[in-house]
Amino acid sequence: MIVEAKFYEKLPENKVQCTLCPHNCIIKDGKTGLCLIRKNEKGILYQTSYNEVSSIAIDPIEKKPLYHFYPSSSILSIGTNGCNLKCPFCQNWQIATTITNRKIINPDLLKKFAIMHNSIGIAYTYNEPFICYEFILDCAKVFNNAGLKNVFVTNGQINYEPLMELAPYIDAANIDIKGFTNHFYKWINGDLTTTLNTIELLFKKGTHIELTNLIITNKNDDIDSFDEMCRWIADISDNIPLHISKYFPNYKFKEPSTPLETLRNFYKIAKKHLKYVYIGNAQIQNTTDTFCPKCNQLLIERNYYQTKCHINEPICPECSEKLYFVL
Repeated sequence: MIVEAKFYEKLPENKVQCTLCPHNCIIKDGKTGLCLIRKNEKGILYQTSYNEVSSIAIDPIEKKPLYHFYPSSSILSIGTNGCNLKCPFCQNWQIATTITNRKIINPDLLKKFAIMHNSIGIAYTYNEPFICYEFILDCAKVFNNAGLKNVFVTNGQINYEPLMELAPYIDAANIDIKGFTNHFYKWINGDLTTTLNTIELLFKKGTHIELTNLIITNKNDDIDSFDEMCRWIADISDNIPLHISKYFPNYKFKEPSTPLETLRNFYKIAKKHLKYVYIGNAQIQNTTDTFCPKCNQLLIERNYYQTKCHINEPICPECSEKLYFVL
């Protein structure tokens, strides 16, 4: 289904300029923007995947990954096609780089499905959700009105005005910091400043924020840049959880997997600046459990997506330290 897009300007010769994300694509008649699903038809910009999903599942919230937002809960997860980055190492390239078969759905049906499966809400994930702006905004309003949660798993590539319109409906977000240099973001056809602004703006608006950094061999595995990133996060809040992820060769990028020793070293660096640090996609002891940042009391044990929670309020039961959790 197609609907007229928000956030674009009409140009001469039936061209349009999309203003949703920092690419600000100028799109000729009959063509799409970089994201693949925003298309110019005779001088009108359309979103071409409204009410359509390529992927739908009930996932553990920890899979997003969100470790501090309703631990042990389940969440309805959806995605469609397209992305506004061009990462050669993309883990979901099958749906992010091409148009695939999609199922017809609508926000009310998704709400009923979520309630039926005891989901806390909905996660917009698998591909980049912001490019599906019109659908996720409508869906987020339906879920918000029903008292359900809206979770975004995103690269953070969105302009200020559309972000501010959507922000009141974003309960939690895991935002992917792909790297911490402009050179790296140029390689993936993105803009570092935009992602950092998204993180800062949503945190200030009260959204629960967790961050992910995929450590890619010979690309963003520089210790000094990583340390600078951790310092930047801590300047916003040292409570923000950081998920350090192991890279595996995929799509067009075939460098060797991230060595475990690199992950261990980066974990130690991050812990100097941040209270909550985790390692994903690798089995390294004590790097997926949550400990009190003050007294080191074990608060949550995790074995893959099996979770044993020892708290029922965001306060350490041992020392009464206030914790960054939504429970």
